[in-house]
Formats: sequence, C-alpha cells, structure tokens
Amino acid sequence: MRSFLLFFGFLFTITLTAQEAYKFTTVTDLEATPVISQGITGTCWSFSSTSFLESEIIRLTGKKIDLSEMYQVRNTYPLKAENFIMRQGKAQFSEGGLAHDVMNSVEKNGLVPEEAFSGLIAGETSFNHAELVAVLEAMLKTYVDNPGRKLSKKWRNAIDGVLDAYIGKNVQNFTFEGKQYTPQTFLAMTKIQPADYVNITSFTQAPFYLKFILNIPDNWSNGSFYNVPLDEMMATIDNALEKGFTIELDCDVSERTFSSKDGVAVIPENIENNIKALQGIYPEKKITQEYRQDEFENYETTDDHLMHITGMLRDQNGTKYYKVKNSWGTDETKVANGGYVYFSEAYMRLKAVSVTVHKGALPKSTANKLHL
Repeated sequence: MRSFLLFFGFLFTITLTAQEAYKFTTVTDLEATPVISQGITGTCWSFSSTSFLESEIIRLTGKKIDLSEMYQVRNTYPLKAENFIMRQGKAQFSEGGLAHDVMNSVEKNGLVPEEAFSGLIAGETSFNHAELVAVLEAMLKTYVDNPGRKLSKKWRNAIDGVLDAYIGKNVQNFTFEGKQYTPQTFLAMTKIQPADYVNITSFTQAPFYLKFILNIPDNWSNGSFYNVPLDEMMATIDNALEKGFTIELDCDVSERTFSSKDGVAVIPENIENNIKALQGIYPEKKITQEYRQDEFENYETTDDHLMHITGMLRDQNGTKYYKVKNSWGTDETKVANGGYVYFSEAYMRLKAVSVTVHKGALPKSTANKLHL
C-alpha cells in the first residue's frame, strides 16, 4: 500500500506540473506601434507588413509613424483585378495577399501616413470590406463571363471607381508634421529600401539555397522565396531578434491550438491536450523538416494569416516562445496579452509558412549561401 501511495503521489505531482499555468519571462522585446484592428477585412497582409515597416522606421530613424495600411490595399486591388481578368478568370481573386505585395506596392507607390489616407469613408470608424469585395467579385465575373463579347475597355476605370468609393481616391501629395510630401518623398524620408527585404521559407519540394515561387493560394502575384532548411529559417528569426530586427510572418492560425483569446499557440505532443494546453504547460511535439513538409502537403498547414514577430520569451521551464503582434484589436474579452500571441518554438517551426526580414538580419552563413 505504501508503495502504491508513493507511486500515486508521484503521478499526481507530474500531473500538477503538466498543468502548471504559463509564466513568461521576456528575453527580447523590440519596439512596435500599437496593436490595431483590421476590422472585417481579409487584409492582414497589409496590416502586419505595415506594422513591420513601422518598426523598421523606428530602427532606421527613431521616428514613430502611423502608416496607412489601406493605401497599399487601394493600390494592390487593381493589380489583383488585372491578374484575374488577363487570366480570363483562371486565377485567384480574394482579399488575401502576402508581405511582398506590400513591398512591391511600396516600391512603386511609396508610403503615406494614416492621417493622409485612412481608407475610411464618410465618418466610418472601422473597416468592413464585405460589400466592397462582393461588388468587385461580381464585376470581375461579369467581365470574364461574356461569351461572344469583347472585353470592355472601361473595366480599369470601373474598378478604380469602386475603389475610390469604398476606400478613397489615391493621394498625390500631403502635409506631415508641417512639411509637404509626395508618397515617394515620404518613403525616402523613412529610409525604407524595399529591395533590402527578403522572403525566407523552408520546404523540400524545391532545392535549398535557391529562390522559387511558393505555390500557395495567396501568392497571386507569383512572388519568389529563398528556400533554406528549417533550422536555418528558425536561426534567421532568432538572429534577427538578437540584432534588433523584427520579422514579418506568414503563418497558419487555423489550428485549435492557436488562441488569440488565451494568447498562446502551441503544438501538444498528445492531441487530447490540445485545448488544455492553451491554459497550462504540456509536452510539445518535436517538429522535424519531414513532419513540417507532410503537414504542408496534406493541407494541414495553410497560409491563413500574416502577423509581426517583435520579441522572444521563455516560460518557467525554459521553453522558447515568440511574441507575435496580431491585428485583431485589443478588446480584452477577445484577445490576451494586449493583442499579442505567444508562439511556442514548436508552433513556429510547424506553422510559419514564411518570414520576411531585412537582409541584414540574416545569419552570415545563411546570407553567404544565398549570395546576399
């Protein structure tokens, strides 16, 4: 009996330890602008990439500037529409996009502050693109589904007219802090150089250390990514944070083990702990390159959401987590950690589809292999 009681007590101690609530200690916490909400839109790609650029401006100039997310959305929709129409409807048209879509737009169209282009019309206080997207989709379908008729030359003006009505007319010049700017001169002031940023991913369907087009639904613009082994992608994230660079993240948040309300994202070793692991520590699965690839190819890992990595933490067991800024607002009834989600290392290894970083954030060995 005594041996049984001792054994039972041992098991009870293990159970208590496994269910211990999270206690986080900050390792790195880089400066970022306040968390805001993307509202009822699918434009996380612009909100997260804009947040990333805001942190880059802080790093480069020390200035804290609230950039316009909707300026890049406004200038990207016509390109999405053209891609859809020129491919006769055999292409992706949705609200989604990736970080390079913002970088491409910045290079072509510059940057503007939020105060110069909010994307809110006639007293609106929050974003809702449900009607806009429905109208655009109906228009595009009409243009491509007209048998026996030539494509109207009016379609570009028509698309622009809708975007003007729902998001606003493009801004050509504006005043910021008492100075006159165009979007391009404002970009120059921020010191952002779009060519300095690289996209990194890790999948085995393409050779390592070369660029390839990652075939995921939101890569409508056929952007290319440098492919590196998983350990090197993770080392890039860690090296960036250590050197003072934040990171743009494309990831999968469809898992039950991702919770903005609990503020954590984990990959428990045993699936029966999936929900319990949102409140307490449980052992996590070891994520290998092979397992990551399998989960990607069987559609368990998809590119659902883009976010912004701004720091690193450790729990009381020493497990590494990443501080990831979301764009779902700060309502405490819906989100924890002031709108941030803490990704465990296992979750990041499995669910980070790609990252975008300044090339100066790459470890030297990786940069050399990529000839950067």
